[in-house]
Amino acid sequence: MFPPDAVSAAIALFIVGMVWLRTRMQYVPAPHGRLHLSVAGARYFAALALLLVLGWFAAPRVARRLAWLAPVAPALARTAWFLLVYYLFIPVHRMLQARGVAVFRGTDAEATGPK
Repeated sequence: MFPPDAVSAAIALFIVGMVWLRTRMQYVPAPHGRLHLSVAGARYFAALALLLVLGWFAAPRVARRLAWLAPVAPALARTAWFLLVYYLFIPVHRMLQARGVAVFRGTDAEATGPK
C-alpha cells in the first residue's frame, strides 16, 4: 500500500497534467508548427503550482477547522483542495481567453525557420 503522502503527491501531479491538457486543447497550432508556453502561460502554471503547494500544507488545517466534530484524513483534505484548484482554473483560463491573453502560442516552423 502506498503511504498517504505519496498518493497525495500523485494526485497533485495528475491535476497538473489535467490542467495542462485541458488548457492546451483550447489552442490550435499553426500549420506545421508547435504550441509553446507563453509568458502568461508560465505565470498561469506558476500560480497553479503555488496553489497546489499551499494546499499541501493548508488543506489539512482547513479541514480540521471546517469539520471539527469528525476527523478528516490529510490525504482526503488535500485531494479535495486539489480538485477545487482544478475547477478554479477553468474559469481563470476562460477569463484569460476573454481578455485575449494566450496561455499557449502557436508557431509556424516554415515561416520562422530556415528553408
